[in-house]
Amino acid sequence: MKIILLGAPFSGKGTLARNIVNDFDVVQISTGDLFRENIKNQTEIGLLAKSYMDKGNLVPDEVTVSMLKERISKPDCKNGFILDGFPRTIPQAEALKTITDVDAVILLDVPLDEIKRRCVGRRTCSKCGEIYNTSTYDKSTCAKCGSPLFQRDDDNLETITARLEVYEKTTAPLINFYADKLFAVKGMGTPEETYKQAKDFLRRL
Repeated sequence: MKIILLGAPFSGKGTLARNIVNDFDVVQISTGDLFRENIKNQTEIGLLAKSYMDKGNLVPDEVTVSMLKERISKPDCKNGFILDGFPRTIPQAEALKTITDVDAVILLDVPLDEIKRRCVGRRTCSKCGEIYNTSTYDKSTCAKCGSPLFQRDDDNLETITARLEVYEKTTAPLINFYADKLFAVKGMGTPEETYKQAKDFLRRL
């Protein structure tokens, strides 16, 4: 089962992906993690990507796709995978078609006002990195390790508004691109309610 997750920042893609991984024996692939792993291990393609990043340039799509092609060829992807954070543009989606097909595209549909609320309410543990939101967790210390929580500098309305503008311009067009494989999940409920919609859909595939 090969799945793409679509959705604006703070729509809950990471949480949904973890639930799908647990139930459907697939692996989650984040392009951000791929970059970090290849750069850390100083692979040939990782060093190539780093050469662009060090100059402040965007990594070309063909480099990202090559990295992804190598990743999905590994044995742990034999039952499928979830792509989280890729593709972000139509050209990336076209490039993805050259290396693999996808079975389904799940869109997390969350109103913009709710996304902004989630952004400014996010709190992160200073030690273990666990993430909370003030709407559901009102303490100042982590429930897992007891360390202080903090608000990231970029968790503010100005930053999220800019990110949403980029999403609407570059990523939202993928909704039409994948119309024949798209399933929209309403993301306003609890994580459990959101996941139930996706799970019921995937079980029908």
